[in-house]
Amino acid sequence: MKYNKLPETNIEVSKICLGTMTWGQQNTEAEGHEQMDYALEQGVNFFDTAEMYSVPGKAETYGSTERIIGTWIKKTGNREKIVLASKIAGPGIAHIRDTGFSKQAITEALNGSLKRLQTDYLDLYQLHWPERPVNCFGVRDYPYNQENQWEDNFAEVLETLDGFVKQGKIKHVGLSNETPWGTMRYLEEAKTKKLPRMVTIQNAYSLLHRIFETGLSEVALRENIGLLAYSPMAFGVLSGKYLGGNMPKDSRVDLFPVYHRYSSTEAEKAVIEYSKIAQKHGLSLAQMSLAFVNQLPFLTSNIIGATKMTQLKENIDSINVELSEEIITEINTVHGKMPNPAA
Repeated sequence: MKYNKLPETNIEVSKICLGTMTWGQQNTEAEGHEQMDYALEQGVNFFDTAEMYSVPGKAETYGSTERIIGTWIKKTGNREKIVLASKIAGPGIAHIRDTGFSKQAITEALNGSLKRLQTDYLDLYQLHWPERPVNCFGVRDYPYNQENQWEDNFAEVLETLDGFVKQGKIKHVGLSNETPWGTMRYLEEAKTKKLPRMVTIQNAYSLLHRIFETGLSEVALRENIGLLAYSPMAFGVLSGKYLGGNMPKDSRVDLFPVYHRYSSTEAEKAVIEYSKIAQKHGLSLAQMSLAFVNQLPFLTSNIIGATKMTQLKENIDSINVELSEEIITEINTVHGKMPNPAA
């Protein structure tokens, strides 16, 4: 395994992070425990979850993933061996709360996560998505024409988080699904008011979705805020298993058709081209896709997820795949012809 430090900290995290959002719907508690055991054996020490998981978010499964991680922590006693990250849900989810990142909301969310996870602290606590309307979750363009009643509260959010840092319930804080403007505002507020600094930003990144490079990659490099790349396999589309109209039974897109973000005609054309590159160089499409993310200079950790152990093993093994300059050039050539077909 390879490791990076969480920016501005002394915490070392594996360059492969175990994503957990399928545990509680697609995966059972026993399967989640098996994945955690195996990942830790392979040197993966970074686990990411969220209060709203498992997905898709439903009232009856709210917090189910955190509970599964919590029973594993209690059973194994491995809390000090892992770096644990979770997230507070943003507004708009009726069965959770609709109060954004108010002090009351953060207090309720954090304490709930800690209880379910059976731990006294989180190494990283993230804001799952912004309170204000932004272009994320497959929305390409900024929704400037939406009526917006949001009021600037960056400082207040950081002040609330600061209280929990001082209590020892949070070690560090991070963002998710954030924009360049929002990221810079949080960094500026932290700097000028001496408040906790956002150390990571968890945004989507894959061969089909490289929007992060449009503005956030420069922010990440110059401001030292690390990317935690989620959906690097584009909901499994970058395994190639959906090509030619295939729909594997019990796959994510089969079970949850709403997750069609990476399944457009344009995306399939790009996947075909990337598959040709992988075949030419004797690689699986999955490992080439993950290895491309692993080599990014602004990456802190690549969040992989799997429903089957065979997938998990292949995904973790991608850390040992080194892409040549020739392969990277060929990938970038396809990207230049078909940029971000699943933005």
